[in-house]
Amino acid sequence: MLTIDMTPAHSLTVSLRPAGEAYDFEYFRDRLAEPTILADAVAVRVFRAPLLAVPVGGSRRGGYMSFDLLSLAVEARGLLTDQPGFPTLRVRWSPYRDTCHTVEWGEPAPGWWEDDAVFGRFYGYSEAAIAAFLQRPLQTPSSASDPCSPTARSRRRGPSFPPRTREDEHHVRAHPAVSHG
Repeated sequence: MLTIDMTPAHSLTVSLRPAGEAYDFEYFRDRLAEPTILADAVAVRVFRAPLLAVPVGGSRRGGYMSFDLLSLAVEARGLLTDQPGFPTLRVRWSPYRDTCHTVEWGEPAPGWWEDDAVFGRFYGYSEAAIAAFLQRPLQTPSSASDPCSPTARSRRRGPSFPPRTREDEHHVRAHPAVSHG
């Protein structure tokens, strides 16, 4: 008779670490309008990779982190529950296999159709950081390089390949795969 031990050899745990250990701590410190809110920030570590969870406060009205596994998102939400600055924690499950699940906190984010400056202010970025972001050249992963064969390139139809406008970029960004702490 075959028996299977359903206990994992090691668990895929999520843990909280000091904010300064986060790989992206300096990124947020340099771009937030009020970096003093980082006093209540924590690093959420998954697979030995700590990323910053920035609390709401001041002009920052919300935040989120993305996870490829729903179980990791649920575990992260549980850990953030007792942390100051993370109100209204919720997990947003994605039914799409190529899109991450998110843990969100604070107010609901603006609609995907909103201007980038609206998003920047919602997430508490400084006006200088928002202006620098708006001045960057538009580029999506699909427009960074052209991996298609000449035959595939010749079969492309329509103006939407790859996205070229801010509105198209917002649509691509509607299901984030990065952290807005």
